[in-house]
Amino acid sequence: MTAWTQQMTGRFLAFEGPDGSGKSTQLARFLVWARAQGLPVIEVREPGGTAVGERIRDVLLDPENTDLTVRSEMLLYMASRAQLVESIIEPALQAGSLVVADRFVASTCAYQGTAGGIAMHDILRVAEVATGGRWPDLSIIFDVDEQTAAGRLSPLLDRMEQKGAAFHRRVREGYHLLAEQRPHDMLLIDATVDEETVFERLLEALQQRLVG
Repeated sequence: MTAWTQQMTGRFLAFEGPDGSGKSTQLARFLVWARAQGLPVIEVREPGGTAVGERIRDVLLDPENTDLTVRSEMLLYMASRAQLVESIIEPALQAGSLVVADRFVASTCAYQGTAGGIAMHDILRVAEVATGGRWPDLSIIFDVDEQTAAGRLSPLLDRMEQKGAAFHRRVREGYHLLAEQRPHDMLLIDATVDEETVFERLLEALQQRLVG
């Protein structure tokens, strides 16, 4: 374990981005890399990550739930998140693990906020209660245009992925807005380039932002 990677113990990272951004690919690569460095890593996903959260995930991503309102959707995400923070994330951080989340509050701000129409301040107020004020040390946003993202998506789309190009354009705008408003804990990475280059940029940015 190198000096700078050692300093990632007890940190909380969230991997973010529009559907088709390559987020999942980069997350998988990062987990392999982090464990190879000897870091104690806890991986969680949203929605889900707990028995309760996985049941909520089934409701949220089921394409048949077309009548689910955006406000209900937001609250379900927060309920899953509350369970995850209290049951897994907080204990893991206290134990000194590096916690890596596949999405967190930034996703709700982009999807249900900017794209869905719920006021950002309302989402943040609910998030404060749901997480007990626990935000990631850094949210890494993998940024792609909607054409690139659409070309990467599986043809078997879940309920969120089926919302169309205009919706996903607003999602991207939401992420950009967050990066502008919270530069201290948001990191925007150009993910339109090849996978290896994106991963190199990720590691360079982590070294700069987390450990100086």
